[in-house]
Amino acid sequence: MSSQTFDTVLIANRGEIAVRVIRTLRAMGIRSVAVFSDADAGARHVAEADTAVRIGPPPARLSYLDVEAVVEAARRTGAQAVHPGYGFLSENAQFAATLRAAGIVFIGPPVEAIQTMGDKIAAKAAVSAFGVPVVPGVSRPGLTDADLIAGADEVGYPVLVKPSAGGGGKGMRVVHEAPELAAALVSARREAASAFGDDTLFLERFVLNPRHIEVQVLADGHGNVVHLGERECSLQRRHQKVIEEAPSPLLDPETRARIGAAACDTARSVDYTGAGTVEFIVSADRPDEFFFMEMNTRLQVEHPVTEMVTGIDLVELQIRIAAGEKLPIAQDDITMSGHAIEARVYAEDPSRGFLPTGGEVLDLAEPEGPGVRMDSGLAPGAVIGSEYDPMLAKVIAHAGDRPAALDALDRALRDTAVLGVTTNIEFLRFLLADPDVAAGRLDTGLLDRRTPDYIPAQHGDDELIAAAAYKWLRAWPGPVGDLWEVPSGWRLGERAPTTFRLHAGERTDHVYLTGVPGAATALVEDGESHTLAASLDGDRLTVTLDGLRTEYLVAATDGQIWLSGGGRTAMVEELREAPVRPDDEHVGDAELTSPMPGSVVAVGVHDGQHVDAGAVVVTVEAMKMEHALSAPVDGVVELLVAVGDQVKVGQPLARITASTKD
Repeated sequence: MSSQTFDTVLIANRGEIAVRVIRTLRAMGIRSVAVFSDADAGARHVAEADTAVRIGPPPARLSYLDVEAVVEAARRTGAQAVHPGYGFLSENAQFAATLRAAGIVFIGPPVEAIQTMGDKIAAKAAVSAFGVPVVPGVSRPGLTDADLIAGADEVGYPVLVKPSAGGGGKGMRVVHEAPELAAALVSARREAASAFGDDTLFLERFVLNPRHIEVQVLADGHGNVVHLGERECSLQRRHQKVIEEAPSPLLDPETRARIGAAACDTARSVDYTGAGTVEFIVSADRPDEFFFMEMNTRLQVEHPVTEMVTGIDLVELQIRIAAGEKLPIAQDDITMSGHAIEARVYAEDPSRGFLPTGGEVLDLAEPEGPGVRMDSGLAPGAVIGSEYDPMLAKVIAHAGDRPAALDALDRALRDTAVLGVTTNIEFLRFLLADPDVAAGRLDTGLLDRRTPDYIPAQHGDDELIAAAAYKWLRAWPGPVGDLWEVPSGWRLGERAPTTFRLHAGERTDHVYLTGVPGAATALVEDGESHTLAASLDGDRLTVTLDGLRTEYLVAATDGQIWLSGGGRTAMVEELREAPVRPDDEHVGDAELTSPMPGSVVAVGVHDGQHVDAGAVVVTVEAMKMEHALSAPVDGVVELLVAVGDQVKVGQPLARITASTKD
């Protein structure tokens, strides 16, 4: 394999991994080329690359998964090589073959290795020939349901039904008893065909108390193969990894050496080159026994933990190997120092079944300090939509031992916030505090078992007062403003408070502020009075409440106030007061507007209908709270929204032309 020099590399990906690859390319003095869909035109990876090329509209199949569009972008920009990142086209053999035909280097393994490892049945056969232990099971091409049912008794229940193609848990079924298997095979084939276009299935013995342990390997084109130790990836939700660490707290040195050697043999079985990850399943009850599951022929999401314990830049070595260079390290040169743990930050709401969220990133708080790293594609102004994976960033911490690394990661997550988008950060901290996690007693079912116990922290008076103080301070005039505009509540008699109606979590309360920013009082509904001093400098809000000082990062839009401080991030909504007046008090036509951002969940009338004052016209729901808007006058309704519409605070929902029935 001859060596060559790359001066331009295209990254066929987006988000945090594209930003990560660009960082190494810049350090190596290599020009970077980003690709983007219309949804990512203003994305961080586009801004940070040396040049960027539009490849299509938002749907991934028409942009990031469009082989011809990506290859053409490489041709147009003079890229000698393409780094695929992970996901999208990273394990697509056709993509690698098309690049090879175009004379462009694929920064990854040979096409044949991708094809073999992409077929789990073929992969098991290949590694078995090299003596790598595999899970007992039934795996050969063309197995019918009858074949699988007949072989299950020999394998022994419980069994795991797995699709030969794809990953991510799609099409997988755990079957505990023989009568359940036939139905499981039908549903697994249907799901596998839908997800991967291939309904081929095989069976494995289901390992009780399984732990997911993977080994990072590197192989060059000169016959050198090394491993960089293992990562524990057992904390998963529905087969998707959430927290990963290196090294595993389970393995002893002897098992670590054996599993590393098996990973290297796996790479040799398919003449692998580049960076790859060999995944094993290990029983928590028998940690000295491991079985090959699959090989990911690409960089992994969790590669930073390996980089932090070894001090090796995996992306740089990927690029050097693809350029034909020999590995600059031998197995004896690789040592693992300390412990590293990574948490994936997702745009999702754990309190609502981990439903994906979204929105505009208004501001960011990123952790800093020794041993802390954040890989992110985020920037203020980025819009998080539903087109792509909801993973936003990764927070990684490294320390001298596992307990210190856990503490460092928890502190780093405390200091991380994505204002404008609901994330899983609070849930991640809940998980890190679990006694079994702290003790290293892990298995792949632990996270799902603990999820029902998660209760989001309740919003306190301090957050409502901070949100009210932010709105209050923004209402104060400048040094030359009109004295009568000062919202101090000054009167000849007792001061009148400035009132805010706020909603956070499960509570809706009025907050009353009186005085001046440096010496005020705050009252939440009928609670006790608090002393308050507050100041605002750009996006930094400082609140001293009853002598306790807290600094917040703050941003607001569309009636929402986002606050990050004191180890928590909160979203507080400002609600308009519902009109309360006698029927005959309103004179003339009326317009109903939304008191909060949310969705229309009910419409009680039809367009053009005559209604009486007090009739419910539209109901808006946000954050599990419904608000019904009623007609303040008799009249004819003009509807401006329908059920399912997303609305903003203050948005007109209906107009009523005042009239009486004929």
